Amino acid sequence: MGKLPCILLVDDDPVNNFINQRLLEGLAITEQLIVALNGQEAFNLMEQHCQPAPDEACPALILLDINMPIMNGFEFLQAYQQLPLAQQKAIVIAMLTTTSLHPADVVRAQQLCVSDFLSKPLTKDKINALLQKYFDNVLTEN
Repeated sequence: MGKLPCILLVDDDPVNNFINQRLLEGLAITEQLIVALNGQEAFNLMEQHCQPAPDEACPALILLDINMPIMNGFEFLQAYQQLPLAQQKAIVIAMLTTTSLHPADVVRAQQLCVSDFLSKPLTKDKINALLQKYFDNVLTEN
């Protein structure tokens, strides 16, 4: 399986970040894992690494929490819409949820470039399904 160049994990919960970082690092699916604690940090990273031309720290996959201080997941997605369309199409965004989303929120998220929804906690199976669906990659058994 080829590694993704970069994954951006956006979550304000240090425990979730620690667990998710350990999982993703253990699966060895990315060359670089970047963590942002809110949507504003994530958007700043996107502006820095994805414009005008993407560099090695421009994420191929964003794992985005919804409820965060400063800038929440929906606010990040609205700001993300301002990026050039080619960059938006090249990045897969999976929204992380702790509970099931209201159907109106699902529609809103899909209109704002969300590719998929994953319930917390992340697992190897959930990551594998995401990789298979969007990147034609499958984790090998370790």
